[in-house]
Amino acid sequence: MIDLMAQLQKSIFILLFLFTNGCSYLMTSATEGFSDNLKYAILNQNDPQFVAEALPAYLLLQESLLVKDPDNEALLMSTANLYSSYNTLADNLEPVQKQRFSQKAFDLALRAACLHKQDFCALNTKRYEAFTQIIQHSNLDDLEVIYDLAARWVGWIQVNQTDWNAIAQIAQVKYIMNHVITVQGEYKQGEAYLYSAIMESIVPPALGGKPDLAKRNFEKALQLSEHKNLMVYVLYAKHYARMMFDRDLHDKLLNKVKNAQAAQDKLTLSNTLAQQMATKLLESADDYF
Repeated sequence: MIDLMAQLQKSIFILLFLFTNGCSYLMTSATEGFSDNLKYAILNQNDPQFVAEALPAYLLLQESLLVKDPDNEALLMSTANLYSSYNTLADNLEPVQKQRFSQKAFDLALRAACLHKQDFCALNTKRYEAFTQIIQHSNLDDLEVIYDLAARWVGWIQVNQTDWNAIAQIAQVKYIMNHVITVQGEYKQGEAYLYSAIMESIVPPALGGKPDLAKRNFEKALQLSEHKNLMVYVLYAKHYARMMFDRDLHDKLLNKVKNAQAAQDKLTLSNTLAQQMATKLLESADDYF
């Protein structure tokens, strides 16, 4: 914590100095460099609670920068992603807080997408046919922004999954993820397959869910991540194996996570969290199955 706070204080000093001197170009460069470094440090941490406790201070810093630079696409999207990460990592949040933070993340991502391309403005309000045309005519330069928007959209849907108006928007997110898979399936080591698998598991088969497709996509995500991303195994167990009441698969996936090596470049934090989740899911398995 001391090292992280020292780095944060040093960066705040630098940013305040740049504000005073009115050098917006240098300020943006320093901010993005600091964001990249912090992101790398976070992803390689092995203590999710430590990161969760540190994130609010950095989120306030990001918000303060947005006050001065509200049309900074990269800053908007990185802040959206951090809010989403905090929602995942902090285990003491009330449901109303999770809803608030997921809404914040989604709103920031929508603003970033709108700044990136005018056609992307208010994508969540477009009629489905118009929406699909916009996504279909996007290009490789748009891939990152529409993918990040879709990821924040999934988080918002998951937190609001008792609201049928939210559930109804799964179709739009599915379309984006399928578009990403079509254009560049290996993007971010196949994370689009993982999101697609989760979405096919949110809705039970009786209501239109596609468990066979979910299973194939979970397996594809494992393959493209070279089986290093332990969170894929956990989500596979949580969303597919439990939905299908497949206890053998459930326990096999989770025990593999518990016995795996968590330390992997840019995956250590996620893998450590996955191992914690795997332990809890195994402990609750007798009550579930």
